[in-house]
Amino acid sequence: MRVLVYPHTMEIGGSQLNAVEIAAAVRDRGHDVTVVSRPGPLVETVRQLRLPHVTLDPRATRTLSTRALGHLTALARERSIDVVHGYEWPPGVEAILGPRLRLGVPVVCTVMSGTVAPFLPRTLPLIVGTEELRRYEESAGRPLVRLLEPPVDVRANAPAYQAGPFRAELGLDPDVPLVALVCRMVSLKLEGVLSACDAAGELARSGTPVQLVLVGDGAARPAAEEAAARANARAGRRVVTLAGEMFDPRPAYAAADVVLGMGGSALRGMAFGKPLVVQGVGGFWKLLTPESAPLFLAQGWGGTCHDADWRGAGAARLTAILRVLLDDPASRARLGRYGRSLVAERFSLDHAAAIQEEVYSLATDADARPAQAQLAMDALRTGSGAWWHKARRRWQRWRGTVDIEDFNKVTVGSGGSTIVVDPEARAR
Repeated sequence: MRVLVYPHTMEIGGSQLNAVEIAAAVRDRGHDVTVVSRPGPLVETVRQLRLPHVTLDPRATRTLSTRALGHLTALARERSIDVVHGYEWPPGVEAILGPRLRLGVPVVCTVMSGTVAPFLPRTLPLIVGTEELRRYEESAGRPLVRLLEPPVDVRANAPAYQAGPFRAELGLDPDVPLVALVCRMVSLKLEGVLSACDAAGELARSGTPVQLVLVGDGAARPAAEEAAARANARAGRRVVTLAGEMFDPRPAYAAADVVLGMGGSALRGMAFGKPLVVQGVGGFWKLLTPESAPLFLAQGWGGTCHDADWRGAGAARLTAILRVLLDDPASRARLGRYGRSLVAERFSLDHAAAIQEEVYSLATDADARPAQAQLAMDALRTGSGAWWHKARRRWQRWRGTVDIEDFNKVTVGSGGSTIVVDPEARAR
């Protein structure tokens, strides 16, 4: 089978890293896989995995540009592509309006956001990242929707991986427990970063040995630097260190005694055999244990609280968790072993590639393909819905009222709870 994989961005992040790693795993199962994308740091990962890569027309700078649609269509025609796989709604829409409409090439879309964009057609085969979202989409009438929890390369990310000089290079104390948070510093993650800094400052002030390293970069970094400075001042010494962006953050996971994270970053911490405190929004922090695991297996590796003072409540919640965890090496070792066994059993790349292969097979079944009239109707509804969504977002940005990133919040949880899922699943 000839597959064209189209990630939504090539910045370092979970969803796009999942796209690339699963593409290589599908290739290893005997398929011909090509990655098309805009430029970005993860293109180097594509090359390292020996996957063919095509740079999208550099003039296609906007989502839904006619140049992007034309380039995708030309690629699908030239390479006799059997299925196009878009990650998140913008590549999915462009594939629908391009190769699917113009050539009849089947399209699959992976959505790791908290909800599915309402303008994606019901006839589109879909892969989602949480069981609750799968059930929600299935009950809404989508005939082909599969669950694929964010996968991890459990061979490359493993307890045996050596951290090397990570601590020494950053001037971190080799004898003080290290807490690591690896994430893109964007608005969705910022409150967790701020709460983590506050918690580290309070723990150090009250006498608990701790140091926190923040790995990542982004528009919210200045706010993180300010929070780190306040924590260090409160402790009277440096307890929070910003490591910046790391193309390969494995040394940070390996050097840590405790990992904080959501989405793919949480799972990678587990793969290294580290105890995990799951980060969410609204002050949410929760320790992964055998008792709490069913919550995350159902709703994804995140969560939400509704504390009015989210920063204070989140810092207090995290401080209480870490105070107990940092004082108990035996519990850290036990929870680390549990997390490693869970991720190896349920979140391996081989497992993800098998699910993806099944979806491709179903999507390319001639009997399941929509008629041309249905393709045209889908394209009309999808294109107009996406255009209005973009126009509304531009208006919100102009007014300064844009909410969190696209489709990361939806009421699908038990009892009408709001679940917030990182679109990188997350991954990282």
